Amino acid sequence: MKKYIAEVIGTCVLVTMGCGTAMLVGCDAVNGGGYILTALAFGLSIVAMAYCVGNISGCHINPAVSLGVFLTGGMSAKDFGGYVVSQVIGGLLGAALLLAIFSLGGVTDMTGGMGSNGLAGVNGSVAAGLLVEVVLTFIFVMTILGVTSSKFSHGSFGGLVIGLTLTFVHILGIGLTGTSVNPARSIGPAVFAAIGGNAEPLASVWIFIVAPLVGAALAAVVYKFLESDAQ
Repeated sequence: MKKYIAEVIGTCVLVTMGCGTAMLVGCDAVNGGGYILTALAFGLSIVAMAYCVGNISGCHINPAVSLGVFLTGGMSAKDFGGYVVSQVIGGLLGAALLLAIFSLGGVTDMTGGMGSNGLAGVNGSVAAGLLVEVVLTFIFVMTILGVTSSKFSHGSFGGLVIGLTLTFVHILGIGLTGTSVNPARSIGPAVFAAIGGNAEPLASVWIFIVAPLVGAALAAVVYKFLESDAQ
């Protein structure tokens, strides 16, 4: 049970800090300060949680990561289900916190949608959005599988590498889809954006559930193939 609680906390922190930063500073690629700050907020959230709850749950805080770990034999089906439920709960809690903070404090949401994901950067193209999220999630999950592999030791730097990689994929992805690579991160803000009166993110949230899971599954298959002959 403690590892599930750890996943709730970790995902809540990721959504609160990452999406909260996006809401506060915006993600305008022309004025790139907010863009970079948002990428760093997501990446640094992973770094912080990796060294906070990583020893308890592994700090997946992302159903796509859990799927990759499950498909490579790193966790049971029971734990996979428990992790995914915990991560979605954490994402909802994080979004609820943000709605409370921004509503009670009268703070302006610069993104207009709780930091949720969308297709504005790809001109509304579902196919482009799916492709972006599959590719970015593939890169992210491949990195995690490599860093956490039992065959190779990366010492105590794993959390830092994973956090930097999340920052890395955000630098490209924010201007295209807002960068999900994490269904739980997308579900929470989309639900609470709808509660706040903006239903548009919820209508397209399926893209940010399906594509990261596909990207993670591809990463698991490719990584297992590559690692199979590695010494």
